[in-house]
Amino acid sequence: MAISKRIPTDGSAGLAQTPFAALSSEGLPSAPETLPTDITSPSRPARKHRGRVDILRVKAGRGGKTVTVVKNFVGIGLPEKEQLAKAMQRACGTGGTVKAGQIEIQGDKRSEVARILTEANFHPVFAGG
Repeated sequence: MAISKRIPTDGSAGLAQTPFAALSSEGLPSAPETLPTDITSPSRPARKHRGRVDILRVKAGRGGKTVTVVKNFVGIGLPEKEQLAKAMQRACGTGGTVKAGQIEIQGDKRSEVARILTEANFHPVFAGG
């Protein structure tokens, strides 16, 4: 039978030990004397609008099915378009794809798509009928 060391529970020095007692703050930078005046202000300026993007509702050539098409992106690559498409698909609860530089989302989801684009600092414009 192994004898284990018992930890005293009567409030003596046994519970007063801390694993951080051996640590030292030597070599660490000192704390700033004053805090910044406005903690809520961001450290970098707000991002500007990234350009106009057209949102269309298209039925032609799709067997009567409605599709929301987002086009006229300027200055973004395919990986970012795919990320935007994934975010739109999750928000709308539908499928979609990126074809020929355009994002296509199944169904008439123009308002949800516009919200996602606004959050990504684009300027969405409803174009067409």
